[in-house]
This record gives sequence, C-alpha cells and structure tokens, in this order.
Amino acid sequence: MTLPNDHPKIPERKKGVLLVNLGTPDSTDWWDIRKYLKEFLSDKRVIEVNPILWQIILNIFILTFRPSKTAKAYKKIWMKNENMSPLRYYTKRQTEKTKKRIQNKRVEIDYAMRYGNPSIRHKLKELKEKGCEDIIILPLYPQYAAATTATVCDEVYRSLMGMRWQPSLQIIPHYESEPLYIKALKNSITTTMKKLKWKPDVIVASYHGIPKKYFTKGDPYHCYCQKTTRLLREKLNSKIPIITTFQSRFGPDEWLQPYTDKTFEKLPSEGRKKILVICPGFASDCVETLEEISIEGKETFLENGGKKFQTVPCLNYDDAHIDLFEVLIRRYLRNN
Repeated sequence: MTLPNDHPKIPERKKGVLLVNLGTPDSTDWWDIRKYLKEFLSDKRVIEVNPILWQIILNIFILTFRPSKTAKAYKKIWMKNENMSPLRYYTKRQTEKTKKRIQNKRVEIDYAMRYGNPSIRHKLKELKEKGCEDIIILPLYPQYAAATTATVCDEVYRSLMGMRWQPSLQIIPHYESEPLYIKALKNSITTTMKKLKWKPDVIVASYHGIPKKYFTKGDPYHCYCQKTTRLLREKLNSKIPIITTFQSRFGPDEWLQPYTDKTFEKLPSEGRKKILVICPGFASDCVETLEEISIEGKETFLENGGKKFQTVPCLNYDDAHIDLFEVLIRRYLRNN
C-alpha cells in the first residue's frame, strides 16, 4: 500500500528488549544522591507504611542526613576513570554483550534503571520511536519480590499509559532456578576458590533482605532465595556448607533473618574463621556488594576473630551470565 506524501514516516516493525536494573545516582554529589534516594524511598512498594507520615519522615529527617552517609559509601566504590557507578558500568556492558549475541537488525536491545537514569519511561519511548511494537522487559532480579520486580512492572505500565499507540508487552518475571543461572553461580564459586590458598569453612550466600511483614503478606522472595541456595548447593556437590543470609536492612522493623552482618559477627566464635561470600541476588556488583559486603562486611568479620574473608564477584558481564540472558530473551522472542 502506498502512503500519502504527507503521512508521517512509519519505521520498520521491530522487537524491543529492555534490561532493567535497580538504579544509581548520576554522581557522588550530595544533591544527586538525595535525588536518587528520594525517588527510591518514595516508592510505595519499597516502603509500605502510611504515605503521609512517611513523606514527613523522609523529607525532614532521612533526606537531610542519609545522603551524606550514602555518598560516602558510593565514593569508596565509584569508578573514577569511567565516571560512573559499577552498577551502571556492568549493566551497560551486559547490554552491549547481549546485543552481540542476539545480532538481529529487527531486535533493539537497551537498558534502563528503575530509579535514576536512564529511566524506563525514556527508554520505552525510544524503543517505540524505533519501531518496536513488541517489547520484552528483563528485570535483572533473579528472585522475584514486590519491592524489585513488581515495581519495575509498575513503572512500565505507567509509562505505557501515556502512549496512544502501545506496544505489546512481555515481562520475564524471575529466573532463580534457571539451569544456566545456577551453573553460572557454581562456576563463579569454583573459579574464585581455585585462586585461594585456603579452604573456606563455610560459604555464605547473602541476598538483599526485605521486611518480614512483606513475606507474611505473601511475597515469594524468601522462598526463591532458599531455592537458589538449595540448587546451588546441589550443583556444587561440596562438603563445604552453604548458608543463606539477608543483608541491607533499613529501619526499625524486623527483616528476613538470619542477618548477614550478625552472621559475620557470630561465625568466628563458632570456629568458622575462613569464609567465602557470594551475593546471588545481584546481577551486577554495586554498592551493596562492593561496599557493604567486601569492605564493611569484611571488617566486621575480621574484627570479631575471623581470619580469611573472600567475596565472589557478581556475574556481571561474564560469558556464562550472557548465555543466560540470551536463552531467556530468545525464549520470549519466540513467543511473539
């Protein structure tokens, strides 16, 4: 069919894939940190309390004092040469390598952040302008939780609400038990252990925590974390025990236990003074893995009598991780 001369140009129909990570401040500047924290901590799925009361607490107290503490943590791990956080760097590299794997001119692959830049709204608009009428969203959270995967979905849906011509949508909800994911985790542990001149007494699998009340309300996150650890234990088939812990708690409420920091304090007194730590719930190394675990966690462990402490890098842009992304994406591309 021939279009009229004055008809707007219609791009060739394509499929879009958007990898979505948590987010990052644009810099370690106090105001950039504050802006990021405000968006993150204003999410009603992240903080499930009275919204009016919470906004008072957030704006008067937390956003006055916490940005300085958070900025200090980011400065410890900021990639100065690239002038970006590790999370942004690794997410970019993951996207670039995934593009090379898929190698299809009719598939556009990009990344976005749930909080901060580049935003989901902006990237969905770009994909639509490039002709993507079918879009696949891959939240980079292996274990589904309402405060992570679901809030990505919320933002995607809100963004689509502003579009007159909406693309079709598929969301990859979780991949905590995908064989390639478990295999990649296992390989990351064995690769790290080959470099050690000592044998760990225990392997600690530390996941980001959530308030316990979210779990009792029906969030499946705790179960998915335990499932990943169980499958990893079976895949490793090692006599070294693997335990599950939860990190990054915030506020006065009880969170999922056992707590990672308290476990680091306790292990030496139990005779387990050499430990290996892996963070399976993080697709990319970030402030939670590099500062909270590799720096602060190590200090806690050694100060309480520990002797050897080693972290396993996140899967980042390792080939085995990209293998997983490729399989997940191609599976959903076939569904279109």
